[in-house]
Amino acid sequence: MRLATISVDSHDVCVAILKDGSRLDVAKAASGLSGAGADALKAGSMQHLIEGGADALAALRGLVADAEGGKHRDAVTSADAPLQAPIPTPRKNVLCVGRNYAEHIAEGDRAQKQNVGVTEHPVFFTKPPTSIVRPGGDVLIFPGVSESIDYEVELAVVIGTAGRNIAKAEAMNHVFGYTILNDVTARDIQRRHGGQYFKGKGLDGSCPIGPCIVTADEIADPHALSIGLTVNGEQRQNGKTSDMIFDIPTLIASLSEGMTLEPGDIIATGTPSGVGYAMDPPRFLKDGDTVACEISGIGTLSNPVRAV
Repeated sequence: MRLATISVDSHDVCVAILKDGSRLDVAKAASGLSGAGADALKAGSMQHLIEGGADALAALRGLVADAEGGKHRDAVTSADAPLQAPIPTPRKNVLCVGRNYAEHIAEGDRAQKQNVGVTEHPVFFTKPPTSIVRPGGDVLIFPGVSESIDYEVELAVVIGTAGRNIAKAEAMNHVFGYTILNDVTARDIQRRHGGQYFKGKGLDGSCPIGPCIVTADEIADPHALSIGLTVNGEQRQNGKTSDMIFDIPTLIASLSEGMTLEPGDIIATGTPSGVGYAMDPPRFLKDGDTVACEISGIGTLSNPVRAV
């Protein structure tokens, strides 16, 4: 299933996207439902749906099938309402992975005249919930703060089942679904703070996510997807998720060592080559640009850039 969050009268509503592109208001469709998973659907948010686990997903699949068969018409809406980030306000920081594509590592080492190479273990950092941007929302540039705003298209994993010390062999059983994330980065701030990632990657408006979450059963192999990014229609990044150095089970196993992953946690899995700072000369985002991220099987996440 394809799941999204829309804004209706300033209220966030979780919807399932039907085959014709219309949207099923999950809470409204579930209003008369009882049994396992019903309460999670009636709560009406993506977070509650994810926390409802397999029972909630099974119940929702039934509602979607009914809606596509002509039922629940009062709960079916058009595609006009604006999309929000799938989880508009995550309960925790977005968990991110750096240096996870070999060609991206190589271009970064060349640009910085260094030779770090591939690390033995994944490099982790986070982005705060205040950085989240909806599809179509503004990527913000603060000219007095940074002059080097860059982009990074990434496959993001949404955790569905909690776990700590998760074995690699069991890791994919903890995945709820997948979405697209743009890890917007202030490169000059990142360098200014000793190469630490958090500040340079945590500015307001630096984490577009969307347009939807595709449930794990719809993606046969998340390591066999095309992944790319354009700026004003010009292709900048073009890669494959099969090029990840540390695959998704490895990332989940490593992150969960001594640390509980919870339903709704978001893990960004790294970016392929083609980022702006590694070009000669560097090409950073500017006011008025449009950045579009695309991953096969999920869709396109497009955002304008605005200086404030």
